Amino acid sequence: MGNQQHVAIIGGGLAGAKSAEELRAKGFEGAISIFAAEDHLPYERPPFSKDYLQSKSEFADALVHDGQWYQEHEISVHQNTRVVSIDPEAKTLATEAGEIVGWDKLILATGSAARRLPLPGTDASNVYYLRTVEDSTNIRSHFGKGKNLVIIGGGWIGLEVAAAARAAETNVTILEGAAAPLLNVLGPENAAVFAKLHTDHGVNLRTGVKITELAVEGSAATGVMLAGGEVVPADAVVIGIGVAPEVQLAESAGLDVENGVLVDAALRTSNPEIFAVGDIANQAHPVLGHRVRVEHWATALNQPAAVAASITGQPTEYTELPYFFSDQYDLGMEYIGNAPNGSYDKIVVRGDAGSLEFLAFWVSAEGRVLAGMNVNVWDVVDDVKSLILSGRSVDAAKLADPSVPLGEL
Repeated sequence: MGNQQHVAIIGGGLAGAKSAEELRAKGFEGAISIFAAEDHLPYERPPFSKDYLQSKSEFADALVHDGQWYQEHEISVHQNTRVVSIDPEAKTLATEAGEIVGWDKLILATGSAARRLPLPGTDASNVYYLRTVEDSTNIRSHFGKGKNLVIIGGGWIGLEVAAAARAAETNVTILEGAAAPLLNVLGPENAAVFAKLHTDHGVNLRTGVKITELAVEGSAATGVMLAGGEVVPADAVVIGIGVAPEVQLAESAGLDVENGVLVDAALRTSNPEIFAVGDIANQAHPVLGHRVRVEHWATALNQPAAVAASITGQPTEYTELPYFFSDQYDLGMEYIGNAPNGSYDKIVVRGDAGSLEFLAFWVSAEGRVLAGMNVNVWDVVDDVKSLILSGRSVDAAKLADPSVPLGEL
């Protein structure tokens, strides 16, 4: 691609910033523009449910790059600029302010939006969803001794917020509709580990509950009402019931959309000039052999390198396995692979889950390892990854035996 080429990137998160960075690293000399809906330079989101939420880090620490870096690399960042439409035929995009911008290649990195809870009272002033730095700052302002925080949803975000709030001695209640937190993600055995972790740290974990509305006085919520009439008192409420991919732009541009934006192994959409990265990319994964969409930091970090390679003339498939991590209290965990409900036969545990130092493996009926999770056990991800990629059947007894090195399975 020559100097006259322009790559437009829609999305001001980690995936957008890394796309620009990787294009320059791979020698692209044309114009690069990032369109960021928020009035910030692109930033990473994990700190806002972790260190920033616990006042252990500053917002500047979450920036992918500072302003000077973008200047030095001749990358235009249009902050507070929402793109409202794409015209694939004319190769233009339109901003909310009415500006029309031409492009030669387009990268969609629009990310996800928090799923809204459609119940009365959820629009109260002290009810929050966690997606932005401002959300995190607002939630943090309700932490402290004697304050009651109610979290609706026992997923990763809900549990990480609970851990941060308890570190500040906040009274925390988690309301979860399922029988255990993370049940669909981790299965009952591992879900029980996380449930106990939180109750051991003083969280009032309520599972199997049905919420009917939020009690509101004036403009503020005062509690969460359960079916049956009980009201759980709250000084603030955080709703964490998952996210939905931001696909409206792609859909209106005529791209193929289904549970995200459909992309091939090289992250190219149904329009060969448009790519999608991060949360929105529903990829035909060349290693897993099926489609997968991953809403985690590592995907936003790593996918842009493959896209930048393809744009600069080296068609490249994205082959990394899904990966995510979480930190809660004194528990640190990593998960690699892909084992959705119904895909695995059993979960094999190596070590003692009760001691919070163990590995868990999701194993198919044929004995293949589909995914692995390490809890407070480090430097094993590469070995677990090798097991998954090998595709071979593994003896479950050896898999569970800590004396058998993973590399020998």
